[in-house]
Amino acid sequence: MYTDTHCHLYFERFDADREAVLRRATEEGVDRILIPGIDLQTSGMAVDLARRYENLFAAVGVHPNDALSWTDESLDDLRILAKQPKVVAIGEIGLDYYWESAPRDVQKHVFTKQLELAMECELPVVIHVRDRDLVTSPALCDTVTIIREWISGLVEKNSLLAARPGVLHSYSGDLETAREAYDLNFKIGITGPVTFKNSGWLREVVKNMPIQALLTETDAPFLTPHPFRGKRNEPAFVRYVVEEITRLRQDEADSVSVEIARNAQKVFHW
Repeated sequence: MYTDTHCHLYFERFDADREAVLRRATEEGVDRILIPGIDLQTSGMAVDLARRYENLFAAVGVHPNDALSWTDESLDDLRILAKQPKVVAIGEIGLDYYWESAPRDVQKHVFTKQLELAMECELPVVIHVRDRDLVTSPALCDTVTIIREWISGLVEKNSLLAARPGVLHSYSGDLETAREAYDLNFKIGITGPVTFKNSGWLREVVKNMPIQALLTETDAPFLTPHPFRGKRNEPAFVRYVVEEITRLRQDEADSVSVEIARNAQKVFHW
């Protein structure tokens, strides 16, 4: 039993064989797939896919690289989407200081507005964080500062969401910050790079964090794990992420997959 808590199945790269991709995922034992939007259009597409397939669920949001598309109407449009059946999260939202497609203050504004929507809708968040500097990572530092304040607001409101606030998608930070995020009840999303030989920093996170902290993601069609690196990623390949987590932790494969599926259930209530 596997879960892929981050997959962009609406991209054109899946248009020719989307049914076959889903069939292969089912054959590999993937029983839950979360599809996060990156703007209003793809959020709508994610909702539509979730409506059509039993094991698909949607997250709706505006990615930081699309922050300049944000208008006064965007929040209302997202609110409508967030109330649709099988929408289980707000995302993919966050900060991206790698591409910096939008000024940082704009990214922070759009991020904060969507966190407010998540609080209003009682939905967890799928957070994107990317930076050029993986050591000091201003994007990760700013993200932790923002989500810490958001969690404080949830606690003040006695919101049950404080116990399941969301996930740091495709985590690329250090162990200390992962522990800090987990102390705020966030999960740590692990993707294909954990299978790469040069991912020592990520392997340390996987080995030293509690299994209850981890979620598995593909970010398909991106971040394809070894041995398929260089090819299009797809949900069936999440098994290689689970296998690497199992190897690093020296656990039983069945127990790892079950625990991670349980973690996803606790966050997304699907």
